[in-house]
Amino acid sequence: MSNETAAQMQGSKLTLPDRRRSLPVDEALELVARILVKAGLPTDIGQCVAEHLIDSELCGVESHGIVRVIQYVEQLKSGYLSPKARPVLALGETGLPFIDGGGGIGIPAMHLAMDQLCDMTSSSGMAVLPIRNVGHTGRIGAFAEIAAMRGMFVIIIGGGGRQNWRQAAPYGGRKAILPTNPYCMAIPGGAHGPVVIDFATSMIAGGWLHSARAAGALVPAGAIIDADGNPSRDPKAYFDGGAILPKGGPMGYGLAVMAEMICEAMLGPAATESNWLTLAIDTSRYRDRSVMTEAAEEVLSELRACPPAPGFEQVLVPGERERDARHANLARGLLLPEKTLEDIRSLAAVFN
Repeated sequence: MSNETAAQMQGSKLTLPDRRRSLPVDEALELVARILVKAGLPTDIGQCVAEHLIDSELCGVESHGIVRVIQYVEQLKSGYLSPKARPVLALGETGLPFIDGGGGIGIPAMHLAMDQLCDMTSSSGMAVLPIRNVGHTGRIGAFAEIAAMRGMFVIIIGGGGRQNWRQAAPYGGRKAILPTNPYCMAIPGGAHGPVVIDFATSMIAGGWLHSARAAGALVPAGAIIDADGNPSRDPKAYFDGGAILPKGGPMGYGLAVMAEMICEAMLGPAATESNWLTLAIDTSRYRDRSVMTEAAEEVLSELRACPPAPGFEQVLVPGERERDARHANLARGLLLPEKTLEDIRSLAAVFN
């Protein structure tokens, strides 16, 4: 099996001009953590962010993987992100709790939010916790999965960054106005772990465009338009005034608008990048966990047993592809676009 075939099986959306290169996981983690600490992050924060990026890469979500270190360093150097920020649990003007990310990378804030949300939910059965004043928050599905493994049904909605992150065109429009406003849900599943859905409301997450540009790759047809509204596969068309199309047309557009209503109109103006609303329900309040696991596996095993359509090898349950990819990549190592790996090594050399 070629490197490119393996990457495509794990969910890559990129069509690359060159082959991929293998990088051992331990080496990748050390490389990314060292870059982030040299760029100004405290050692523990840099390690936390690096572990998340490498895990995203392992899971086949390279849009939120190692390539993001380039973006984070640029944002730290420009002052867009605060390097010394540490997230805290705070009280808002109305007396309700929220996570204040302090203007830093949002990954540590998401970790803190899931810890606090699960603790609050265990006590009350249900809880809501907004997150504010954060930069990019990484792969949201990873955090939702953590909560689901603690027995929670969790919903995470991001938005409110419209003024600074105009990425997606509204349905029927050709100008980028909305962010990619992601949604994520996770719930305890059957024998193979939680069921997790994590999606942008646009046809493609913004990170895939940054990954494509860094790797000199093309994106899938039907994902973006150029400044004149014409379809394109070249990420340059997007960065030169184009837009990402809404996922499912009016469906993705409607979800994106709702996220703006929740995360901007309700939670207030977004500082740094976006606001987030996290909600959780303790599933054990409704059904014993062992009984729920058995019932869930009955549903999921029937889905896995469905005969695959032409062009598919099998039917997968949401969340299992990422876990399968992680298992395979831990043994094989990361398969990175050649240009992306060269750029990251060059970035590391600057800090030596």
